Amino acid sequence: MHIHRTYRAKIRNHSQVERMLDLHGWSASKLWNVANYHSRQVWEETGEIPDDSDLKRELKGHDNYKGLHSQSSQRVLEELAEAFNSWYGKRKNDSRANPPGYRKKNYYDNDGNRVHEEHPRSTVTWKQKGIRHDPKHNRVRLSKGANHKNHPRDWDYILVEYETRPEVTVENLQQVRAVYNKSKQRWELHLVCKHEVETPDAPGNETSGIDLGICNFATVAYSTEEADLYPGNRLKQDGYYFPKEIAKCDDSGGEEATRLHHKWSERRTHFFHSLAKHIVEKCVERGVGRINIGRLIGVREDKNGESKNWGRHGNLDLHGWAFDRFSNILEYKAKVEGIEVVEVSERDTSKTCCVCGREDESQRVERGLYVCEECDAAFHADVNGAENIRLTINDESNSESASSLDGDRSTGWLAQPGVYLHDLSRGFQPRTEVVDCKP
Repeated sequence: MHIHRTYRAKIRNHSQVERMLDLHGWSASKLWNVANYHSRQVWEETGEIPDDSDLKRELKGHDNYKGLHSQSSQRVLEELAEAFNSWYGKRKNDSRANPPGYRKKNYYDNDGNRVHEEHPRSTVTWKQKGIRHDPKHNRVRLSKGANHKNHPRDWDYILVEYETRPEVTVENLQQVRAVYNKSKQRWELHLVCKHEVETPDAPGNETSGIDLGICNFATVAYSTEEADLYPGNRLKQDGYYFPKEIAKCDDSGGEEATRLHHKWSERRTHFFHSLAKHIVEKCVERGVGRINIGRLIGVREDKNGESKNWGRHGNLDLHGWAFDRFSNILEYKAKVEGIEVVEVSERDTSKTCCVCGREDESQRVERGLYVCEECDAAFHADVNGAENIRLTINDESNSESASSLDGDRSTGWLAQPGVYLHDLSRGFQPRTEVVDCKP
């Protein structure tokens, strides 16, 4: 099995390479802006957004495209296309959603006239064809863009000497990202390496089920008659706090706004990794060999294909979901432990009783309560959904639910799941041990 790991590295010869990294970072910003302008024009004229292949074909001969190695330029255009697609998905339900902004900051004189504009140092990505690695001396050669060679006999690369933690071994280097750290005012490298690891045997033959949602980001049901809730409070707090702070910035594309966006993104990523790690650890403890996770297709539409309206805050929470991203992180961490992650249909899991199998949408009487009129059972609604997902037999040709528990089983655990909250320094902890921290 192959896994990819990213290591942060300090640049030892920073004073020697800083100017050239600056030039490449500025070139990445300029290319982003050119492609952004082109995408907006296409959108206004046709109502469609060009994908990354269209952008590459259109801008391949542009002078700013030559400011980076060809693969580095391609990555900038891929990121822009991803950002436009994300905006397009949000705009139907959120009138406040804006298309990707330009990467520049304008400076004005006392009369309000623009004096000059400055481009920020954008992250530059080098893929394998633009990298030459010297692991013996901890050096990496990064290919220059054609525009940054002073004369025909100038070096074709930036020679960067790096330093990682003592326990890190950098080998099978797949990608290098030069990232400007604004707080330290210097560049650093993110080294993406491919490692081959032996896939372990599964911890056991049990199956768990995961239901993803708005109030509780994840609810997990186990065959050991246990269930855990992971509220999304931290994500929602950040989702309200950071947009307000960003709105206070004088320049939406300025340094302070960019810093806040970056911090917000880092906190989301930390939340997803912490959550996936905690769930996988619990699965190993309980002998789980397979995780069923709900396939959230059409979650933004109703039965008629129309966009659902969850209210102002509900829409904000919904659009903050990163289901695919979390699922990918969970699958990666589970795979390392020999656990299989399988997407199964979520259809009717929220309105079906996991005890007797009765299906009735009215039985979900409140957001967190499910009451079955057939078997007179009452339990947590999200746990009921997670248990139905756990009991689902996945078959692409004929998906069906293996609903209904043994009549002798206790349903107390369905009503009283464990609750874990996210602590910024310690990860997920039982609710009683977490101290609420402000963003």
